[in-house]
Amino acid sequence: MRIDLHTHSSVSDGTDAPAALVAKAAAAGLDAVALTDHDTFDGLAEAHAAGPAAGVEVLGGLEMSTERGGNAVHLLGYGCRTDDPALLAELARLRDARDDRVPRMVARLGELGMPLTVEDVLAEARDTPSVGRPHVADALVRKGYVANRDEAFDSWLADGGPAYVERYQTPLEDAIALVRGAGGVPVLAHPWSRGRRADLPEEVLAELVREHGLAGLEADHPDHDAATRAALHAIADRLGVLATGSSDYHGLGKTNNPLGACVTDPEVYADIVRRVAEG
Repeated sequence: MRIDLHTHSSVSDGTDAPAALVAKAAAAGLDAVALTDHDTFDGLAEAHAAGPAAGVEVLGGLEMSTERGGNAVHLLGYGCRTDDPALLAELARLRDARDDRVPRMVARLGELGMPLTVEDVLAEARDTPSVGRPHVADALVRKGYVANRDEAFDSWLADGGPAYVERYQTPLEDAIALVRGAGGVPVLAHPWSRGRRADLPEEVLAELVREHGLAGLEADHPDHDAATRAALHAIADRLGVLATGSSDYHGLGKTNNPLGACVTDPEVYADIVRRVAEG
């Protein structure tokens, strides 16, 4: 059984509609996939509806924008109740912060000699409720300022980059509590990607597990090299938490992250499904 527990559709910053993503998951030989769009549940109904015809189990999820100590951290939440008032209110706050940042990023890019309009960015976002830096990147690509999203982030939009603008993100500990309060399973997304190991050393991970109820670590991810994956698996074993594997698929938005690039052990997936069922 092949299972990919971190994917994004066009409802956030991916390029495939939810149903198309599920069909592509089947074509890639996946048996189960989690849709984890950024700060929204809006694509889940379409993905769930597409699952049976594609022969793919669809696990509902999301990826929350969080921070700890001023550093961005992403939290995956599996199986959350999509009508939980507290979680929905926080997701709305996160999306509002995304919207508020777009004009400031557009202004910053104009100062850097790359004029854009807010409308240019929204045209790339189309119908998503969760506008983000990838859509700004897509607007830069369309204008011919950069070749692709990777160049846009590497040169301009990455954290601390020339066009980076801060926004509100949920404190990580609060986000874990919100996911748990909605009956979900909280797992840290790619915790040591992009040089972030110093932000989340083992002692911090242990505290998040012990004091706040973190349930797992995304150990196998395209941004983690073999040594990092092995280290995270070892930590998960020591802490007694789940170790998952995922592609972080974004369609054409991340060409080096094909569906199934990393996968989750079937026993770990079964444990997540059991926990979701138990609420």
